[in-house]
Amino acid sequence: MVHRFANGPVARGKSLHWDFEAIARGVGKGLRLCADLAGNRTIAAIGVDGWAVDYVRLRPDGRTVSDPFCYRDERNMEAAERVHKIISPEQLYRLTGIQFLRFNTLYQLYADGLAGMKQSTPWINLPEYLTMRLGGERLAEYTNATHTGMVDAKTRQWSREILDVLGFDLGAAPRLVQPGTVAGQVSGELARVPAFRGTSLIVPACHDTASAIAGIPAEGDDWAFISSGTWSLVGTVLDKPCATDDARKKNFTNLGGAGGRICFLKNVNGMWILRQCLEEWQASGHRWTIEELVQESAALGEPDHLLEVDDPELLLVGNMTARINAQRKRAGFAVLRSDRAGILACTNVILHSLAARYAEILRDVAAITGKKIRRLYIVGGGSKNTVLNRLTEEKTGLDVVLGSPESSTVGNFAIQLAALEAAGSGAARESVARWASVLGSSPSAFAVSKARRATVSRGDHIRKRGVGK
Repeated sequence: MVHRFANGPVARGKSLHWDFEAIARGVGKGLRLCADLAGNRTIAAIGVDGWAVDYVRLRPDGRTVSDPFCYRDERNMEAAERVHKIISPEQLYRLTGIQFLRFNTLYQLYADGLAGMKQSTPWINLPEYLTMRLGGERLAEYTNATHTGMVDAKTRQWSREILDVLGFDLGAAPRLVQPGTVAGQVSGELARVPAFRGTSLIVPACHDTASAIAGIPAEGDDWAFISSGTWSLVGTVLDKPCATDDARKKNFTNLGGAGGRICFLKNVNGMWILRQCLEEWQASGHRWTIEELVQESAALGEPDHLLEVDDPELLLVGNMTARINAQRKRAGFAVLRSDRAGILACTNVILHSLAARYAEILRDVAAITGKKIRRLYIVGGGSKNTVLNRLTEEKTGLDVVLGSPESSTVGNFAIQLAALEAAGSGAARESVARWASVLGSSPSAFAVSKARRATVSRGDHIRKRGVGK
């Protein structure tokens, strides 16, 4: 890891936005540090991945109309209700296989229209926009595009039916391409840096979850995954979409994956809940870190009540402890105090609730897909949360295998390397898997993984049980 910088939504009036210029400056600094490390060598390629659904609208000169909205902005609530009066959630699912999340891009684009924005104004998702700013074409990478809720699951192209019925302009949407597509070369000021002369811009799996799953060096068909962080993405990998009525009723999604595969998963409100609580506790004078809270709460037993972690109220910004206590009161349980004991109890409730939700979803995955699941790969920042991982192993009964906390980077690199190997003709599934195995099995990475597994799995064992038929 060369460079990290802070990022979070910014309140402007009653709206939440991203300060994209600050993001661009942070990325620019990181790229220049990479150039310093490269010395006299040339950097072959750059690939950008990030969170899905958010986008910018563009002026004719390519500048942004305004800073992008954050997907947690409350404008999406009204937009989703309006959209579903025009086209039902059932029909949207039949067409796209994408779960209902009120922040999917189609609801945000519709909210733009409610605010007076012309739907002919071009737009582009954020990872692809950053690629464009570095010198690339205006593109929509397939894995990221599926999360818009506007890609036809059968044709893997923009759905004319959805765009037409909602009054969207197909010409405003970027051209769809597959992971591993070369979008151009670095240009502008950065191109004057010797290390970036002739550097290719490759769109990896621009949705960070798709890159994270591409970074799992797993073989066989008996495994599931959790990409654990602010959100937890819980599911498995399929060769084709599964958009059955059961999948729709359980609100599973069929996101595009690397190599033409499908990431069949469900979004779970992840460590966002605890981080929002932590901000409140720190503001009131408690000097905790996430790591301290997790470790000190580990000695507590099963809580008196589990949270509904996907309650829409817990998706919103601010007042998280009050939202948790309101849910507890509705269920007939006492509120959690804000003293030390109450804070640890709240942390314990959140971790147990997340693990129980993971187990519930994985049982549904097995039932809907017919898979016999034995192994559970946990990747992302949450793979370092030994307490949550232990609880997850206990509640799922699966063999937990810890992947890289930076699995999205591993998958991003694997796709870039596969594309470079193919001389610009794409990123073949087999090549991506081979590179992911190479990048994910270095001696140092293996040692870290094995050490962590000892704390989580209580030894290097393979269980003879699993989830599924």
